[in-house]
Amino acid sequence: MESLKAGSDALFILLGAVMVLAMHAGFAFLELGTVRRKNQVNALVKILVDFSVSTIAYFFIGYSIAYGVNFFAGAETLALKNGFELVKFFFLLTFAAAIPAIVSGGIAERARFNPQLAATFLVVGFVYPFFEGIAWNRHFGIQAWLGQTFGAEFHDFAGSVVVHAMGGWIGLMAVLLLGARRGRYTREGGVSAHPPSSIPFLALGAWILSVGWFGFNVMSAQTIDKISGLVAVNSLLAMAGGTLAAFVVGRNDPGFVHNGPLAGLVAVCAGSDVMHPLGALATGLIAGSLFVLLFTQTQNRWKIDDVLGVWPLHGVCGAWGGIAAGIFGAKAAGGLGGVALASQLIGTAGGVLVAVFGGLAVYGSLKKLIGLRLDPEEEYHGADLTIHKISATPEREASW
Repeated sequence: MESLKAGSDALFILLGAVMVLAMHAGFAFLELGTVRRKNQVNALVKILVDFSVSTIAYFFIGYSIAYGVNFFAGAETLALKNGFELVKFFFLLTFAAAIPAIVSGGIAERARFNPQLAATFLVVGFVYPFFEGIAWNRHFGIQAWLGQTFGAEFHDFAGSVVVHAMGGWIGLMAVLLLGARRGRYTREGGVSAHPPSSIPFLALGAWILSVGWFGFNVMSAQTIDKISGLVAVNSLLAMAGGTLAAFVVGRNDPGFVHNGPLAGLVAVCAGSDVMHPLGALATGLIAGSLFVLLFTQTQNRWKIDDVLGVWPLHGVCGAWGGIAAGIFGAKAAGGLGGVALASQLIGTAGGVLVAVFGGLAVYGSLKKLIGLRLDPEEEYHGADLTIHKISATPEREASW
């Protein structure tokens, strides 16, 4: 029976890993549909290569920092004794790799390709697992202190803060260090519109992400005996709430409508296992509204050129999700309890701080040492030009 359970658990989490891996196609198509045509190839190549760099960084460094486990034993030992640990690594890798995929959308259309790969390695290898170990593996006694002081540890079931807020706030630091795209804002204070190049591709990306998200949330139970239908229904209602809020507040703008479900799903990750479905719906409604309002604010008022709106979508809605778990997960709000609002506030603030300082350290160092931004010619002709230069041969150049 033990071997059967172990096999079932391994299959369960493997299916989750595959579903979240598929979400990276969603990140790619969401960015592909949002950026201008001259940058579409760059978006596709960047997401795939970023994932591969993330795999290496997390396998050799990040997973060990977060969980104290390495994979340097013989293959026979790994297969016999650590089969579940191997697929657990695969599952959690797909979470870690979401960080550079999130950042990619914010810095699109003016970031150099190779420096972004270096940033990916540093973020996934060091910055992200540092906070992952605190939140999900109780490093440094912080969770124990929260539990003793406030009656419950910081609760983030599927990564509203650990993954999404981290990615969104790191992305904001990168965007601020890069500056706006050339021509985006005029000297007179006007805004030059860069509309999505393909609403169908944008919608396809949103749908792929939304479907894969049920693996992201439900399979975060990690073993089949802990699977919960409550997580699935809460994810569904938060998705619906985010969509409807974005539809209304965004006045039927298709870009907002297709990001609305993602806002709701980002926010519900943390408390999807403890909220009542009505609490999940409220969480999604607030997240969808926050995304639309803050996307407009950042782009038009604050002149922050966050191309896909990764800070409002992931950074703000992720932080809201961490706090919402403490509100709607409480028994007084119809939830299952086992959460403390003070712990959620402190844990969420901690994740944001690690992301801000980690993002500044990584992207600030790279900017100073090798530069982050495309040169004016490359930016004018499109980021795809950098891909062509990297892969250039006389035969290929002749075909271009």
